[in-house]
Amino acid sequence: MGPRPVARRERVVSAPLGGAPSPADGPGGPDAAPDRVLFGAPGGPSRPRVLSVAGTDPTGGAGIQADLKSIAAHGGYGMAVVTALVAQNTRGVRASHVPNPAFLRAQLDAVSDDVTVDALKIGMVATEAVARELGAWLAVHRPPHVVLDPVMVATSGDRLLDGGAEDAVRSLLAHADLVTPNLPELAVLLDEPVAATWAEALDQGARLARRHGVAVLVKGGHLAGEPGRSPDAVVTVEGTVEIDAARVATLHTHGTGCSLSAAVATLRPQRDDWVPAVREAKEWLTGALRAGAALQVGTGNGPVDHAHLQGSARAFTHGAWEQVADLRAACDELVFVRGLAAGTLEPAQFAFYLAQDALYLREYSRVLARASELAPDREAQEFFARGAHHCLAVESDLHRRWLGRYGPTRAGDAGTGGAGTGAAATSPVTAAYTDHLRAVAASGSYAELVAAVLPCYWLYADIGARLLARADLDGHPYADWIATYGDPEFARASDRARALTDAAARSVGPAERARMLEAFVRSCRHEWLFFAQGTSMPSWPAPSPAAAEPEPAGVR
Repeated sequence: MGPRPVARRERVVSAPLGGAPSPADGPGGPDAAPDRVLFGAPGGPSRPRVLSVAGTDPTGGAGIQADLKSIAAHGGYGMAVVTALVAQNTRGVRASHVPNPAFLRAQLDAVSDDVTVDALKIGMVATEAVARELGAWLAVHRPPHVVLDPVMVATSGDRLLDGGAEDAVRSLLAHADLVTPNLPELAVLLDEPVAATWAEALDQGARLARRHGVAVLVKGGHLAGEPGRSPDAVVTVEGTVEIDAARVATLHTHGTGCSLSAAVATLRPQRDDWVPAVREAKEWLTGALRAGAALQVGTGNGPVDHAHLQGSARAFTHGAWEQVADLRAACDELVFVRGLAAGTLEPAQFAFYLAQDALYLREYSRVLARASELAPDREAQEFFARGAHHCLAVESDLHRRWLGRYGPTRAGDAGTGGAGTGAAATSPVTAAYTDHLRAVAASGSYAELVAAVLPCYWLYADIGARLLARADLDGHPYADWIATYGDPEFARASDRARALTDAAARSVGPAERARMLEAFVRSCRHEWLFFAQGTSMPSWPAPSPAAAEPEPAGVR
């Protein structure tokens, strides 16, 4: 049943999408980043490589320690360059030590000389000399996405930097794509009073964006005039997109600015714009704030729980495959699959299966074409377009070669309408499967659709590889089928389909990932039914004397 598009192993990129506003997300900021890497695709990096340049927190709630946790929580590989060693805990700062700027440059060069950096988050820079040295490095080694979290004002309202250092931080705006100040820091960057209302804050964000050509994340979580509400907004020269959330009543807010900016930096290489990256990071931070108290870390303002989603960075397909373990085992035990492996399957049963498979592939081709239309980048578009074309080629080959071999002697039993290679009647099982796929294609998202079509690749590659490993194909009546789906090239196509599914899962939130899982599991169940009908309905559309096999438990 599965198509066999040719797999490619070159670095996968797509055209940049971050420069112009979209109807759904609005303005995306002046992002001049190069082509976006499709992480997880064969031959490319499995996850974004994100560098944090910031101070330390030995209790783990802020600074590079918090950044590395945020990066990991969003599927990134974290790296860190230390600007300042800070002795602090949940109750405050006790002392700090700022290494020589030359040592800062040595750290930065050690990273850039060896590792590709997909995104950079800048936090505490401590002194003017540190900020100037960082700016000099950025002038030579600027990563594609740069987030500046200007640590300039303490929670108490005290200024943390002298005038020269503040000017140096302002100079870093020339190297940034997104700046994430709190309201007092936004005022310092503009040299204005702190905004007292949300409207004033948005106006300040717009002025900063115009002055420096940078996207500004305006954060209103501390506004007294916004009870029960935690408003944020992405402000650019093109406009403003507000992102609202309920305010979390908690004292455990230590390191929230660090954590949010690191999360956005990690998500941006995996998203098409700043707005979806900020929206998803804010949703994650809201959950992290709610879970912070349960950590019981410290006696002051404790940290958020960066790991509150418990493994959300794990690849979607890993969990989905485990979810259908019982169903996959049930496929192995089907009379049809065991007969296919042993070569004892009745030719009429195989002919019926092939006739239904041809009907299925015709519809599956249309669904893959729809996936190509919805795909967010060129690589995915080409992959699914090739798959759609190949389905039609396989359907033609089934009619010409395989059905010609297995169908004519038992045409009526095989459900081919008496013509052997003629038009078959669509069985209820085949119709139910294609109806499911068409429904997802019509009303579901790209992410849901790729999850729905994945089992036709993955289950067939899995079964085919295992049958090929243990079957003696010399004289085997179904050697062609086993060799087709056990072919390493088909396995590579399956791997590519899984990588695209995982990439889609990383681009959506928890609710949509749940719908992806539902679509995947339902398609797997249809695959089980499709195999099972090979022995339970060989005389369709006439009533079959064969008893249907019991469905596996827990997969409805």
